[in-house]
Amino acid sequence: MDVLTAAGFKNSIDVSRETLDRLSIYVDLLNKWQKSINLVGPKTVADVWQRHILDSAQLFSYIENRDNLVFDLGSGAGFPGLVLAIMGAKNVVLMESNQKKCSFLGEVIRQTACPAKVFNGRIKDYPEQKTAKYITSRALAPLDQLCAWSYPLLVPEGKCLFLKGGTYKQELTLCQKKWNIEVQIHPSLIDLDKDGDGDKDVLLQNLPGVLIELGKLSPRDG
Repeated sequence: MDVLTAAGFKNSIDVSRETLDRLSIYVDLLNKWQKSINLVGPKTVADVWQRHILDSAQLFSYIENRDNLVFDLGSGAGFPGLVLAIMGAKNVVLMESNQKKCSFLGEVIRQTACPAKVFNGRIKDYPEQKTAKYITSRALAPLDQLCAWSYPLLVPEGKCLFLKGGTYKQELTLCQKKWNIEVQIHPSLIDLDKDGDGDKDVLLQNLPGVLIELGKLSPRDG
């Protein structure tokens, strides 16, 4: 598989030179911190622009208003939420329980001057009484669990944007037994290899990758 470069990324996603520079700073910091913290699967580092940056950036076009509040669940190394913030989403909260990863997220925010905020804690312990228009996540948990976390954090007309691998059909079947949802399935811009071996990449191993868009979320009775 050909490795995607920063220039190749720009050919796939039309971003400004300033945005590309900030994403490049992000990638440089990821490579630096990866040596001491397992931020992403080691086998994905060589193709970070495709496996992580492009994979995350494809969500940006689904966010209709850049001022809308976005909660990124289980941000880890910042995918997809931090990429969206660097691209122009002005109100992103990155939720991550691991303190070391939160330190990394804070350093990227500082060096890229993007407006994202970091919440260091469990999703269910988020203290502010705010609800988001969008909730994003990538390979954090099965869909039914993502819906359980998302429901109290989402405005009634809000949407969930979840990046998933090839197990999504089974997950969706189980999810629909517990949740009322409107579902749209969008093909991913990238093909995922079967060599991911990080804590988040394990769930990304199955082809093909998809973006699952959920709306009108509510629990089923009983």
